[in-house]
Amino acid sequence: MQGAQGAASQSPRRRADAVGLNLAARRVRLRGGALLALLFLYAADPSPLWLAIGAVPAALGLLLRGWAAGVIHKDRVLSTTGPYAFTRNPLYLGSFLLGSGVVAAGGRPLFLLVFALFFGFVYRATIRREARELEVRFGDPYRAWAEAVPAFLPRLTPYRARASSDDDEPAAFSWSRYRRNREWEALLGTLVGFAVLGAKWWWGV
Repeated sequence: MQGAQGAASQSPRRRADAVGLNLAARRVRLRGGALLALLFLYAADPSPLWLAIGAVPAALGLLLRGWAAGVIHKDRVLSTTGPYAFTRNPLYLGSFLLGSGVVAAGGRPLFLLVFALFFGFVYRATIRREARELEVRFGDPYRAWAEAVPAFLPRLTPYRARASSDDDEPAAFSWSRYRRNREWEALLGTLVGFAVLGAKWWWGV
């Protein structure tokens, strides 16, 4: 989710409700994701072909998430440049590509369907809730951006705000911002996931 600028316009109760919903959604993602991950690792039947197939979307997901994490200014401004000029939720789209790649590498196509259903169930509500919060916080600039930029699947050309300003210039990627947003954890988790699947194939377990 993007920044908290304009949060002062929200009532304390609304802010508390939003925090509660965010925590509840996070618990569902973590607990449900952990359960599915355990089932997936138990049932996975990786092979060199499936590992190679899964590596492609996983790498694309990491690149997209990394790009987004390196340009977003959390808690400061509404990000509409960089990957946010193509999709309003590049981090979630990157997560979907990344997760799909890891699941595909497990060699069980049925789990791709399970993952897609779980992702849609959890993140569809999250995206809608965050969209409402951003509209309250940023008003007309957010509405203009949301009208032109899809929530998930990207548009083909980058969005440009109607009113030209310095904020409309493409945000430069920053490694320090990437590290501050702890995006390296996604890279580390992906490497561990593929290492486990590779070991399972190698040892035939």
